[in-house]
Amino acid sequence: MKLKIILVLVVFALSLAYVLWRLWCVTPGGWPWKLAVTGVFVLWFGVAIAGFALTEHFSVKMATQLYEVGLPWLIAFLYLLLICVVTDVAVLCHVFPKALLYNSAFGLASTVGIVAAIMIAGNIHYRQKYREELAIKTEKPLEKPLTIVLASDLHVGYHNRRQELARWVDIINAEHPDLVLIGGDILDRSVRPLLEGDFAAEFRRIEAPVWATLGNHEYYSDVDGATKFFSDADICLLRDEVRLFRGVEVIGRDDRTNSRRKPLSALTGSLGGFTILLDHQPYHLEEAEAAGIDFQFSGHTHRGQVWPISWVTDAVYEKSWGHYTRGHTHYYVSSGLGIWGPKVRIGTRSEYLVLHIKN
Repeated sequence: MKLKIILVLVVFALSLAYVLWRLWCVTPGGWPWKLAVTGVFVLWFGVAIAGFALTEHFSVKMATQLYEVGLPWLIAFLYLLLICVVTDVAVLCHVFPKALLYNSAFGLASTVGIVAAIMIAGNIHYRQKYREELAIKTEKPLEKPLTIVLASDLHVGYHNRRQELARWVDIINAEHPDLVLIGGDILDRSVRPLLEGDFAAEFRRIEAPVWATLGNHEYYSDVDGATKFFSDADICLLRDEVRLFRGVEVIGRDDRTNSRRKPLSALTGSLGGFTILLDHQPYHLEEAEAAGIDFQFSGHTHRGQVWPISWVTDAVYEKSWGHYTRGHTHYYVSSGLGIWGPKVRIGTRSEYLVLHIKN
């Protein structure tokens, strides 16, 4: 594991050095201008580090500003790296003029403009929440047809603030659900902004019972503090346990971050009704099929959040996003209602699922 971390850091450092060198080359004028452009990018990187690593040392207001200003650097860096690689390859293939890569005001403006346009478009796209609808017919007995709203990866906290959460609650209430299920990562990286901002009051506005399971980010922050917050927010937390709702058996698995969580077989042995499994990370989907689960809901992947990282998640997971079936088991892997880090989505979407279960 340590070797992998070292390798990732080395690759990142080399990539950053490459981007800075390309920015230095394309910036017109003498070294003061080149130093200014590269210096601004390095300073922005420093803000990103502060926004990610030092938020607990500042007030919530200051931490929020650092987070929102700094973290978009990650997306800017990714697309600057892609532009640099593509243009260098294009020059080698003699399909792009080399002059635009050196001391070129047009080259610099075009590069910055393309990245800025991508990030603005991605931010606008993120703010649009997509409604996905799925109907499942079952022969198992139900008290009545049910409408369930499912969401995952809210990541509320320093960047998805209470005002944004209030908008999501209004969207959920507009569906008039019988039950709301949240598949983990409700908070982002700290429970502190949720407590100081009284986010619990917004969750209590949801006009249906809310049941949830833990995600990895609850463990990364403070699982005990998160558990207490969920209680204050009237969110019923399912940790390796089963609850019955109007003929539907809802199984909430603890996140796989907890190596001591129960095996799925220990939770499903005596079940016979329509079953919904909440499992934050969509690994080993064959387990739900083998256990006879009717529907599994997961999140975690964000489907990479931005292209081309979506290609990576598509390769890593059996299903990184969307509706899927294995045998008689239905799955839905959500790309998340919220987002981690920068509020930018490219080639992916922020969504919630409206599930109808009927005979």
